[in-house]
Amino acid sequence: MADERPYGTGKRKNATAKVWLEPGTGEIIINGRPAAEHLKRPTLVTRVRRALVVTETEAQYNVRSQVTGGGLSGQAGALRHGIAKALVNADPDLRSVLGPAGLLTRDPRMKERKHAGFRKARRGKQFSKR
Repeated sequence: MADERPYGTGKRKNATAKVWLEPGTGEIIINGRPAAEHLKRPTLVTRVRRALVVTETEAQYNVRSQVTGGGLSGQAGALRHGIAKALVNADPDLRSVLGPAGLLTRDPRMKERKHAGFRKARRGKQFSKR
Protein backbone atom coordinates (compact mmCIF):
# COMPACT_ATOMS: atom_id res chain seq x y z
CA MET A 1 0.00 0.00 0.00
CA ALA A 2 1.34 3.45 -0.89
CA ASP A 3 2.06 6.00 1.84
CA GLU A 4 -0.96 8.35 1.87
CA ARG A 5 0.42 10.95 4.28
CA PRO A 6 0.73 14.49 2.80
CA TYR A 7 4.39 15.28 2.11
CA GLY A 8 6.38 18.48 1.61
CA THR A 9 10.05 19.37 1.18
CA GLY A 10 11.27 22.66 2.61
CA LYS A 11 14.60 24.42 2.20
CA ARG A 12 16.34 27.39 3.80
CA LYS A 13 20.04 28.30 3.58
CA ASN A 14 21.80 24.90 3.63
CA ALA A 15 19.04 23.07 5.54
CA THR A 16 16.56 20.64 3.98
CA ALA A 17 13.45 19.29 5.69
CA LYS A 18 11.33 16.33 4.62
CA VAL A 19 7.90 16.71 6.25
CA TRP A 20 5.01 14.26 6.59
CA LEU A 21 1.62 15.16 8.08
CA GLU A 22 -0.54 12.59 9.83
CA PRO A 23 -3.86 12.99 11.66
CA GLY A 24 -3.24 13.86 15.29
CA THR A 25 -3.10 16.50 17.99
CA GLY A 26 -0.44 18.95 16.81
CA GLU A 27 2.70 17.15 17.97
CA ILE A 28 5.87 18.07 16.01
CA ILE A 29 8.67 15.48 15.88
CA ILE A 30 12.02 16.45 14.33
CA ASN A 31 14.59 13.68 13.74
CA GLY A 32 12.81 11.54 16.34
CA ARG A 33 12.76 14.26 19.04
CA PRO A 34 10.11 16.79 20.08
CA ALA A 35 10.45 20.22 18.42
CA ALA A 36 11.25 22.05 21.67
CA GLU A 37 14.05 19.60 22.45
CA HIS A 38 15.56 19.73 18.95
CA LEU A 39 15.30 23.47 18.27
CA LYS A 40 16.11 24.59 21.87
CA ARG A 41 14.63 28.12 21.47
CA PRO A 42 10.92 28.92 21.86
CA THR A 43 11.08 31.50 19.05
CA LEU A 44 12.18 28.80 16.59
CA VAL A 45 9.35 26.51 17.69
CA THR A 46 6.92 29.41 17.11
CA ARG A 47 8.40 29.93 13.64
CA VAL A 48 7.88 26.23 12.81
CA ARG A 49 4.24 26.30 14.00
CA ARG A 50 3.41 29.41 11.92
CA ALA A 51 1.89 27.57 8.93
CA LEU A 52 -0.34 25.49 11.22
CA VAL A 53 -1.45 28.59 13.16
CA VAL A 54 -2.27 30.61 10.02
CA THR A 55 -4.39 27.79 8.59
CA GLU A 56 -5.94 26.94 11.98
CA THR A 57 -4.96 23.27 11.62
CA GLU A 58 -2.77 22.99 14.74
CA ALA A 59 -4.95 20.35 16.40
CA GLN A 60 -5.58 18.35 13.20
CA TYR A 61 -2.10 17.12 12.28
CA ASN A 62 0.99 15.61 13.82
CA VAL A 63 4.17 16.58 11.98
CA ARG A 64 7.00 14.09 11.44
CA SER A 65 10.17 15.37 9.81
CA GLN A 66 13.75 14.58 8.90
CA VAL A 67 15.99 17.65 8.82
CA THR A 68 19.58 17.78 7.57
CA GLY A 69 22.19 20.48 7.07
CA GLY A 70 22.49 24.06 8.26
CA GLY A 71 22.04 25.40 11.77
CA LEU A 72 19.01 25.57 14.02
CA SER A 73 17.59 28.75 12.46
CA GLY A 74 17.94 27.42 8.92
CA GLN A 75 16.39 24.12 9.96
CA ALA A 76 13.43 25.93 11.53
CA GLY A 77 12.90 27.92 8.31
CA ALA A 78 13.14 24.75 6.22
CA LEU A 79 10.58 23.04 8.46
CA ARG A 80 8.18 25.96 8.19
CA HIS A 81 8.46 25.87 4.40
CA GLY A 82 8.02 22.07 4.32
CA ILE A 83 4.96 22.14 6.59
CA ALA A 84 3.33 24.79 4.41
CA LYS A 85 3.93 22.73 1.25
CA ALA A 86 2.61 19.57 2.93
CA LEU A 87 -0.55 21.43 4.02
CA VAL A 88 -1.16 22.51 0.41
CA ASN A 89 -0.60 18.89 -0.62
CA ALA A 90 -3.24 17.81 1.92
CA ASP A 91 -5.73 20.57 1.03
CA PRO A 92 -5.14 22.71 -2.10
CA ASP A 93 -7.64 25.32 -0.83
CA LEU A 94 -5.09 26.35 1.84
CA ARG A 95 -2.86 27.84 -0.87
CA SER A 96 -4.98 31.01 -0.80
CA VAL A 97 -4.15 31.45 2.91
CA LEU A 98 -0.50 30.34 2.92
CA GLY A 99 0.52 32.21 -0.24
CA PRO A 100 -0.31 35.75 0.93
CA ALA A 101 1.28 34.95 4.33
CA GLY A 102 4.56 34.30 2.47
CA LEU A 103 4.90 30.72 3.72
CA LEU A 104 5.11 29.02 0.31
CA THR A 105 7.98 31.15 -0.95
CA ARG A 106 11.45 29.69 -0.56
CA ASP A 107 13.72 32.21 1.20
CA PRO A 108 16.47 32.92 -1.38
CA ARG A 109 18.96 34.44 1.05
CA MET A 110 22.17 32.42 1.22
CA LYS A 111 25.57 32.95 2.78
CA GLU A 112 27.81 34.99 0.48
CA ARG A 113 30.95 33.23 -0.68
CA LYS A 114 34.41 34.23 0.53
CA HIS A 115 36.28 36.48 -1.90
CA ALA A 116 40.00 36.50 -2.69
CA GLY A 117 41.99 38.98 -0.62
CA PHE A 118 39.43 39.02 2.20
CA ARG A 119 39.24 37.06 5.46
CA LYS A 120 35.51 36.41 5.06
CA ALA A 121 32.93 37.42 2.42
CA ARG A 122 33.23 41.15 3.19
CA ARG A 123 35.69 41.34 6.09
CA GLY A 124 38.95 42.70 4.76
CA LYS A 125 42.41 42.33 6.23
CA GLN A 126 43.24 44.52 9.21
CA PHE A 127 45.07 47.67 8.14
CA SER A 128 48.07 49.01 10.03
CA LYS A 129 49.89 52.13 8.91
CA ARG A 130 53.14 51.03 10.59
